[in-house]
Order: sequence, then structure tokens, then C-alpha cells
Amino acid sequence: MAFDYSIDFDNTDFRAHPEKYRAGRGEQGVLMVEPYKSEILPHWRFKTPDIAKNSSHKIYQMFLDYKEQDDFVGMDMSRKFLQMGYTRARRYANYKGGKKYNKDGEVNERQIDKEKAESAAIFEGKWIKAREDEDYLKLKKEHQKKYG
Repeated sequence: MAFDYSIDFDNTDFRAHPEKYRAGRGEQGVLMVEPYKSEILPHWRFKTPDIAKNSSHKIYQMFLDYKEQDDFVGMDMSRKFLQMGYTRARRYANYKGGKKYNKDGEVNERQIDKEKAESAAIFEGKWIKAREDEDYLKLKKEHQKKYG
């Protein structure tokens, strides 16, 4: 099921109303779903491998904490932030300043930044652990069956 962008995100507490949450694809809604966005976002950083290591570890620990609380929405949001850490670090690894397109809409020349590539790899490892977690997959299936 696609992510539902018609929800009143400014006034919806998804912890109190998990039935309104749709897993969607990839990173959809990652910066919209509260209170999770406000809980996870302050820890999301990837500038250097050391920062990425600390950030991904913290976010993965949050994933495990949400798991312990049987909080699928929190688990999925943590997974999305880990995925976004990978994709954004990859973008910055491939394109100076993270800008894939120039002002004319043409793709900029790739310039590999090894430090950002390492940050991306760090996030990728935690993202894979989260997305393949058996309890996460079970809760996701239950959530989708129950709420769509």
C-alpha cells in the first residue's frame, strides 16, 4: 500500500494512532510522522564515518527499543532513517555538495568522496539489519493486514 499523504500530519500523533500509519515504500513520510521524526531526527548525521557510526548505532538502538515496545511505527521510522542515512550519504559521496543536477537539470559529473562512501556503507549495514529483522517483518505484515 502506498503512503497516505492526505493525513493531517501536523495534528496526528502516530504513537497514539498507529492505525493511520502506512509503511509505504522506502523513505516515504520519514520527515512527517510524529512523534517519531522529532525523536529520531536529532541523531541522524553522516558527515564523517565516525559520526555515521555513532548516528547509525543510536538509531538502530532506537529501532531495538521500539521493537521491545512492540511499536511497529517506531521500528519502521527508525528503518527509514537508517535507509535515508545510506541514500543521502551515497548522494554526497557521488556528487559534490550532494547536488546530482545542475541548474539546467542536467546530471553533474560524479566525484567520489571516499569518506561519504564509508559513511553510506556504515548506514547500509544497520539498514539491512533493521529491514531483515524477523520481528520487524512479522509486525509489518500484521500492521499491513490490520490497517492496510
